[in-house]
Amino acid sequence: MLILDKASTQTNLECFLDCITPVVPSQFLSKSEMRKLNRLWHPWEREKVDYFTLGDLWNCYDEWSAYGVGVPISLDDGQNLIQYFVPYLSGIQIFTSNGSVNSLREETDSTSETRDSFSDSFSDESESEKLSRWDGCSSEEGLFEQDGFWHPNDRLGNLYFQYFETSSPYGRVPLVDKISALAERYPRLMSLRSSDLSPASWMAVAWYPIYHIPMGRTSKDLNTSFLTYHTLSSSFQDMDIEDDPDSGEGKSKGGESISLPPFGLATYKMQGDVWVSDKDMRDQERLVSLLSAADSWLKQLNIQHHDFNYVMGIRHG
Repeated sequence: MLILDKASTQTNLECFLDCITPVVPSQFLSKSEMRKLNRLWHPWEREKVDYFTLGDLWNCYDEWSAYGVGVPISLDDGQNLIQYFVPYLSGIQIFTSNGSVNSLREETDSTSETRDSFSDSFSDESESEKLSRWDGCSSEEGLFEQDGFWHPNDRLGNLYFQYFETSSPYGRVPLVDKISALAERYPRLMSLRSSDLSPASWMAVAWYPIYHIPMGRTSKDLNTSFLTYHTLSSSFQDMDIEDDPDSGEGKSKGGESISLPPFGLATYKMQGDVWVSDKDMRDQERLVSLLSAADSWLKQLNIQHHDFNYVMGIRHG
């Protein structure tokens, strides 16, 4: 009942964004660890720096991956229902510092084998498209290959891992299952800390609707899928932005947890007005702002994100 009470004070879109935001247990870096921070990524002097591990982040998606996350929705006729969504890993890039990458080299054989291990996901693309997909994270200075790792400029860091899902929604496994499979080859996907990650580190999560309670109600917008973008680096917690709830950046809650609300959003099959339910157009403005932020992020990193292009109707020949 508490969830339904929350729905009365939030729009449907706000409920969705709140419900799918992971809140991760945080820890504090020791003084010696703080002195090792990359000052390009953490230029702000702070008495304490909190961080989360990627393993704890994935734990937030454990129950959601198994049962879905329930989002309370208020319909125009005054009735309420809960729509359930399951999260799927859509894309991820993890950039680390030189020291972190050096300790990770033993975990992989070569970039070429990494490409081969995901070749099934790109079976419908030409070889040039496969390579452009993998090379799509180039900075202005460009990327080059050395010892099986990419080395962009100092501000971006070193690309330890990336993955972009290209299979159809029906051929995917929920986020936690995908991460578990990937972590068998890349165990640091579980142990890396947000303080180790470059501000360029990010992930995209695809949310597909599965069912709603009570059943029987139908609405075109209950088929809407969402694509949310989240930063992974604790450098965003260093920016003292807690007072801006719409900033879309991670926020620390009293040093006990870190919230990772989406900084970007795209939608698919949004046909009615269920998700734009406020009268002052605040929802519409927020949708436009979040979509623009996602588009800008991908362009800055020169990424061709398969799911984003699909929902936006962008087709590459």
